[in-house]
Amino acid sequence: MIEITDLTKYYGDLCALDHVSLTIERGKVLGLLGPNGAGKTTAMRILTGYLSATSGSIVARGLDVEKNALEIKRMIGYLPESAPLYQDMLVYDYLVYVAEIRGLGSDAMADRIQDLVKICGLKDVMHRSIHELSKGYKQRVGLAHAMMSDPEILVLDEPTSGLDPNQIVEIRDIIRKIGAEKTVILSTHILSEVEATCDRVVIINKGKIVADGSTEELKRSSEAEYTLSLVLSGADENEVKTCLSGIDGVTGVERTGTENGDMPFIVSCSTSEDIRAEVYEKIKGTGWILLEYRQESKSFEKIFRELTKEN
Repeated sequence: MIEITDLTKYYGDLCALDHVSLTIERGKVLGLLGPNGAGKTTAMRILTGYLSATSGSIVARGLDVEKNALEIKRMIGYLPESAPLYQDMLVYDYLVYVAEIRGLGSDAMADRIQDLVKICGLKDVMHRSIHELSKGYKQRVGLAHAMMSDPEILVLDEPTSGLDPNQIVEIRDIIRKIGAEKTVILSTHILSEVEATCDRVVIINKGKIVADGSTEELKRSSEAEYTLSLVLSGADENEVKTCLSGIDGVTGVERTGTENGDMPFIVSCSTSEDIRAEVYEKIKGTGWILLEYRQESKSFEKIFRELTKEN
C-alpha cells in the first residue's frame, strides 16, 4: 500500500502539486488523469525518487520515499513516456543487460527473461535490433525492462502514447494482467484509456485532486444531472424555452441548430427525478410535433471537461 500525504511541489513560484493526499492499494490499476501540465508527471517522478517534494510525504510499505530512496527504487518499476532503450542492441541482449544491472544471477536471469517474454509478447522479436521495432514493440521492451526485478509497484507514464489502435489494445491487456497482482499507477490524458484499463481514477487539475473513484462512481455522482435531446416541428424557439423552462428541475433549454426546418433542443436537467413524462405532456398540449426524444446521461468526457475547465 502507498500513502501519499499533503504532497506539495513548487518550481520557483509555480505550484505543480498542491497538498495532494491519497491511498493506493495493491492489486489495482490506478489512473492519474488530467490535462497537460496538471501535475501527473511531477507526482510520478516524486514517487519514483527522481524528484524531491517541497513538502509532504510518500510512504510505501512503511518506508518513506525521501528517507529510503534506494529501498524504494528496488521495489518500483518505472516506464517513462519515451522508453530509454539502447537502439543498437538486440532485444535479447538488452534484457540480459538489464537483468545484470538488476543483479540477477544466471539461473534467475534466464527464468525471469522467459517470464517477461511471455508476459510482454516478445517471442517473435527477441533477436531483432531494437531500432527495427515498431513503437508498440519498443513499448513492450520498455515494460519488460521496468518489470525485470519483479517490482511490487509499477509506474507507467503515458504508456500508450503514439501507439496505433491495435497496439493500444495489446498494451492495455498486458497492464490489466499485471494490475491483478501488483500496484500499477499510470498517468494519461486519454479518457478512453482510463475507462478501459483502470479500476480507479484520480483526476488532477492545477496540482489538486478534483475527483477520485471508479469511472462508474464518477458517473453515478453526476446522475442528478442529465439532458433531454428533442427535435420539434412547427414550434417557436422562444415559446419552447418559456414552456419547458417552467418545469421543476429544468436548468436550461438551448436550441442547437436547424434540421430541414425542424428545431433540435437540449434540455438541461438537475434533478434525481425522471421528468420525461412531464416534458412530453407540456409539448403534447402545444400542438408542436415531437419528432425525436431521448435522455442522455452525462458522459465521462463531459465530467472530465467540467472538472478541469479553466475558470
